[in-house]
Order: sequence, then structure tokens, then C-alpha cells
Amino acid sequence: MAAAAAAPAPPPPPVNLRLGDLVWGKLGRYPPWPGKIVNPPKDLKKPRGKKCFFVKFFGTEDHAWIKVEQLKPYHAHKEEMIKINKGKRFQQAVDAVEEFLKKAKGKDQDLTIPESSTVKRMMTGTVAGFKWPPSVSEPVKDGDPHFHHFLLSQTEKPAVCYQAITKKLKVCEEETGSTSIQAADSTAINGSITPTDKKIGFLGLGLMGSGIVSNLLKMGHTVTVWNRTAEKEGARLGRTPAEVVSTCDITFACVSDPKAAKDLVLGPSGVLQGIRPGKCYVDMSTVDADTVTELAQVIVSRGGRFLEAPVSGNQQLSNDGMLLILAAGDRDLYEDCSSCFQAMGKTSFFLGEVGNAAKMMLIVNMVQGSFMATIAEGLTLAQVTGQSQQTLLDILNHGQLASIFLDQKCQNILQGNFKPDFYLKYIQKDLRLAIALGDSVNHPTPMAAAANEVYKRAKALDQSDNDMSAVYRAYIH
Repeated sequence: MAAAAAAPAPPPPPVNLRLGDLVWGKLGRYPPWPGKIVNPPKDLKKPRGKKCFFVKFFGTEDHAWIKVEQLKPYHAHKEEMIKINKGKRFQQAVDAVEEFLKKAKGKDQDLTIPESSTVKRMMTGTVAGFKWPPSVSEPVKDGDPHFHHFLLSQTEKPAVCYQAITKKLKVCEEETGSTSIQAADSTAINGSITPTDKKIGFLGLGLMGSGIVSNLLKMGHTVTVWNRTAEKEGARLGRTPAEVVSTCDITFACVSDPKAAKDLVLGPSGVLQGIRPGKCYVDMSTVDADTVTELAQVIVSRGGRFLEAPVSGNQQLSNDGMLLILAAGDRDLYEDCSSCFQAMGKTSFFLGEVGNAAKMMLIVNMVQGSFMATIAEGLTLAQVTGQSQQTLLDILNHGQLASIFLDQKCQNILQGNFKPDFYLKYIQKDLRLAIALGDSVNHPTPMAAAANEVYKRAKALDQSDNDMSAVYRAYIH
């Protein structure tokens, strides 16, 4: 007679946790990490469903809603965690906990976790697996926009130092060569994003590029960066674009104009020299269709794959990961870039053959640039006719033209603050290219042509490196 099957082990007793407790928190496939249960920000709602706590993690700038079954008391499991996790970064996080406990001893403490030096270092080595109840591996539900996803990953080389990138990309290298960095910490708004395992390169860390790279890192991508301007704050140059392309699977680029885009690919130690069969190049610059078609042809001639993917937005939208991406070219490559596009933008469009995205982007920016010139014209007309500019803005904001763009640009003008969010010189460049696009098909663009002349006057008044809203100054001088 067969022996009776062994009874299943009883479930572990529930853990009683409360505000202020130190815990080990785990999410999905990521390793357990020390943290503290704290009050969430007032505007951050608790996810629906199972009981969870808001945890801020030591040695990072991360925080997350964590289900109670994914939490374990810090002191009771400290030795167990230390035995199975050997990374330097992990040890530094534990040291940060001990430092916090030392300071907290004998006195009432608030819920602020001191910044640890670990945010500046990447850990090396592997992190051992850890067995948690099966329920912790449940996927994050896409429908919860308030779920902040905690990401921890590894780097193969201790080649870089890593600083907080929530506001601005900060990268440095210990030795010569391109800088390879992988996100160790992140607070991902969309927890459903799974970063590609492909190595990502990025060329160009201007107003848009820095924000894009920050968001790629936050979502867990491994990124190698290069910038053509040595003076770029916070980032040293990799050796060459060719080196980045040769060591990465997919390389993105975002530079200022057609000449810069061509020089990057065709110049000395340029992208083309690093292209081999299967290497992928994605140009996110706003250029004309002829330029992007030429670049596609030379990349493909070397066995590479090409996608154009110019972005619509500004520096703030880039930082927020809310860009609009217009893509065309290799459809399979577009799919391969899915996690990257999710990290950097709110929406992406695939528009077919190479050149279509460039044309559409120029049309979008033509409309935006013309609208900005009209806003400036209206504000100056109000002023010279004795009308309140603020009242004009209030009226516009209550009408059909109301938009974030309208309000922000008017506020720039009213406050005299023209710090660049979208360089004036670049919107004028896009207007010029849009007019040329119209000429190529014998289509009139008189509104864009008139706006272009106003921007040219603003450039003559040394407004090139100010925000596009500085076109206002062309009307008052």
C-alpha cells in the first residue's frame, strides 16, 4: 500500500509590521534589499488589492509599494541576507542601515534615511538567489499607474562611478575608453517595462540626450555613452563613436542638425567604422529626409540595420520620459527598441519607409514654431495697444487654444525667463528644413516662411542659445 503523501508545510505566520520598521524588501526577480517603512508622499496613492507598505531603500534613492508577503523584518533575517548577498553595493547598503541605527540609538528619529555613499558606486560580483513565497513573483499589474517599480541590476566592470540621475545624468570613468553604465537604482513609473538584454549605445548628451539616457538607465538598460563636446558637464567622452557602435547591439544618436548627423556617421572614427553585419543604428536627430536616407543607405551597405526615430518634445519632457517618438525604417529594429522607447517616451509611431519620420517631424515642428511666433506677436500687440499681457494669457488659457505649451511659453515671456527648453536656433533650423521640404514638392509654406524670418531676426539679436520663446525679443527691438 502506497505511503500517504506528506502534508504540505504550514504557511509561515503573518509578520506584524508598522511604520518605522526596518525590513528586507523584494520585488519580482530583483534581490532583497534593506529599507524602512515610511509614510508615502501625499499625492501617491496605495495600490489596490493586497496589503502593502511604502518602503524607502537604504543606499539608493529608490522607494516602492511592497506587498506585505514580500517583506521580512530586518534584524531577524540580517545574517541570512548577508550570507546570500555578496555584492559591494549590497554591503554598503547594509552599512548605511547600521549607520542609521547607530544615530537613532537613544533618540527619537524622523523617517528620513541618510544618503549613503553607495549611490555613487556600482556594485560588482553576483547576487545570490533568495527563496520567497511564490506570490512575490507575480507580475506587476499594468493597470496601476501609481506602482513604483524597484530595479536593481549588476554591472560587469567596476569601470564607472554612478551618481543620482533623477534630475540630470552624471557619469564619469576611471580609465580611458567609452563609459559603460547600467542602472543600479531606479524608480520606474511603469513597472511593466522589462529592459532589453541588448547592449545600448547613445551618442550625444545635449538637452534631449541627457534626459533620454537617464530614463534608459532608470529602467534598467545597460548604456554606453559618448558625447562630441568635451565640456559636457558630468560626463567624460568615450573614445569614439565607432567604439561605441562596435561594442553595442543598438546605438542611438541625437545630435543638432544634418551636418552633425553626417559627421557623426561618416567622419573620422565615426559610426560607419563600427558597423558590422547585425549592428543597429537609430538616429533620433531632427534632420531632412535626404540626410536620413543617405545615412540609412551607408549603414545598410555595411550589413547594419537602420531606424530613424526623431523625437517631439523638449528638455522637460525628455527628463520626464514623456517624449513622442516618430520612427521609420527597419520594422524589426523598431520592435527591438520597444523597451527603450517605453523608457524615453509616452507614445511611439511607426511611419513606414525611411524618410517618412523626418518629413513628419519637420511638419510637426513647423506648426509648433509658427505657433510660437504667433504667440509672441500677439503678446507684443497686446502690450503696444495698452492691453494686459497677463489678461491675454488668462483668456487664451480658458479658450480652445489652451495647452501646456501655450501657458509655459507665455510664462517665459512674462517672466523674462528664456532658459532653453528647446533652443531657438534649432526651431529655426527646423522651419528652414520644412520650407525646403515644401519647395521640393512645389507646395507653398507662406506662414512658415514668415515665422522663419522672425526667428532669423531673433538670431541676429543673439537669441540663438535661448529658448524658442525668445522670438518675442524680435518684436520688441
